[in-house]
Amino acid sequence: MISAFRNTWKIPELRDRILFTLALIVIIRLGVHITLPGVDGSVIKAWMDHQTSDAKNGGGITALLTVFSGGGLQHAGIFALGIMPYISASIMVQLMTAVVPKLSRLAREDGGRQKITQYTRYITIGIALVQGFFVAKSLTSPESIPYMQGISQFGLLVPDASPIWMTFTVITIVAGTVLLLWIADQITEKGIGNGTSIIITVNIISALPGALIQAWNFFVTGKDVSPFNSMMMVVMIALLLVVIAGTIAITQAQRRIAVQYAKRVVGRKQFGGQTQYLPLKVNYAGVMPIIFATAVLSLPPMMLQWFFPNQGWSTRLYGELVGGGTWYYILGGAGIFLFSYFWVAMMFQPSQIAEDLKRNGGYIPGVRPGKPTADFLDFTMTRLTFAGAIFMVALFVLPMITGKMVGLPPSSLVLHFFGGTSLLIMVGVVLDVMRQVETQLLQKHYDGFLRKGKIKGRYDRLNQNSGAAPKNAIVYLWTIIAILIIVGIAIFTYNSSHSL
Repeated sequence: MISAFRNTWKIPELRDRILFTLALIVIIRLGVHITLPGVDGSVIKAWMDHQTSDAKNGGGITALLTVFSGGGLQHAGIFALGIMPYISASIMVQLMTAVVPKLSRLAREDGGRQKITQYTRYITIGIALVQGFFVAKSLTSPESIPYMQGISQFGLLVPDASPIWMTFTVITIVAGTVLLLWIADQITEKGIGNGTSIIITVNIISALPGALIQAWNFFVTGKDVSPFNSMMMVVMIALLLVVIAGTIAITQAQRRIAVQYAKRVVGRKQFGGQTQYLPLKVNYAGVMPIIFATAVLSLPPMMLQWFFPNQGWSTRLYGELVGGGTWYYILGGAGIFLFSYFWVAMMFQPSQIAEDLKRNGGYIPGVRPGKPTADFLDFTMTRLTFAGAIFMVALFVLPMITGKMVGLPPSSLVLHFFGGTSLLIMVGVVLDVMRQVETQLLQKHYDGFLRKGKIKGRYDRLNQNSGAAPKNAIVYLWTIIAILIIVGIAIFTYNSSHSL
């Protein structure tokens, strides 16, 4: 594997793609920390310093917001919404494509996917406008939102909340979301990996340093620390490795259905007669059920604050949903199980697959073509979905179980990396990037990451050799980044010297 990483720098096109992707990632992280105009950055800095030292922040709905904004909401940055509006629009369009016959026909036509992508981007802008307005409105009273609790004690976040500021802030937030979409497209076309997934993964990893600091403070240097607590940190690291290995295994797991094609002679050539396999994934829905469930769970806290603001039961339920309490995991687990079946029912079409097999002369041995084949595929997929849904629920509740084992509170950001959306997305994106890199290595006659076999998945996404970014563009990008880093270091040094 080490030789495979070393060989990636021997292929000029692959090296250019990696450097281009890394440069855009740096730009994404810079945009997260550029504060919106009219927002007092010193208040955010003081509040974030307090949040980093506290191991009891960052669970529940707050964890989901951190995943998709990468801290942009907490920093009130120009990338405050992150890529979440596009994800919401994509889910809406995918569901509409499965339900609305006109969109379903459009998706199968030549050029139909481009039109659907265009519709998705229009919906993204509409969602960003609505969410941007609520974000700007919430910045004027940050105590009412879950991800900025306690910030008012450090000062006034928005000194002048005028209508002009509101309008300009909404436009800036929407422009930031559109810029992120453009960056995601550039990564997909000229970089490596899927741009949207790369942005989400980078946002997840950005919370890792803060989680490590919290873990160190809680287990090693915090109050009432004992040798037993220090051993628990070793246990958590070992558990994390086991969970990652299990997630990779389930993500890659497939049920391969043998498909036999009948022999047919066309002219002097013979076609068919061979056996192929129809792969059915155990985790067919991927991370979508967790995203669905957590998105639905983000609505009750707002409704509780609006309709039942001063009632005891409402306050307790609000705290559990926002902070990652027991009811958050109970409701979320039930939602994930139901949404897993819902997503498979919407996206997996056994009748269409059976019809395509029959049209191409294929059949499953022991199963008659047509409706019996569709029933067999539906029965098989139902059992696989049950196993995948149980795995998703277990992965979702794993942070709570881990917290009880090691003594961490359910809302700790440290537990954020032990299951749920974060782990599934990171594993899926890393595997996808490794597949693409391995494709280039094998095409250039190098060994892949594995000496025996290849990483499962598609291998045709990086075959366009002319799609890499120009070398001049890469040089300009890294030059600008170097200048920004030097300026940032100079400003930090200047502020530090004057604060002493």
